[in-house]
Amino acid sequence: MEGKININVSAVDYDKTSKALTHQLSLLEEMVHGEEDFVMTDSEFAFGWHFFVLSVNRSLVQKLSEMMGSDFERLKGKGMEKKFLTWLTKNLENKSPRFKIAIKEEMESSKFGIF
Repeated sequence: MEGKININVSAVDYDKTSKALTHQLSLLEEMVHGEEDFVMTDSEFAFGWHFFVLSVNRSLVQKLSEMMGSDFERLKGKGMEKKFLTWLTKNLENKSPRFKIAIKEEMESSKFGIF
């Protein structure tokens, strides 16, 4: 999927987390004049957690980066994807119960193989 950032999401409460993600990304789309720049899969439930994938167009993240300028560069993480995860996490922290996000490609190549 060239042009997309695939993010693995694990959450205790799928409904609240998916609604918070949708709300935050819709606000972002509105802010940068994007449209249909993200999609979410249905969740799979295992070990008390819901697992699903969020795909975000790189162009949306690029527009966010350009709009934020040096503030985006100061976000924690190496590369645009990691900085975006930091931004997304910060904007969801108090809106969703326990959740974790990670770049899908990195998780699949990790030695732990959680996803």
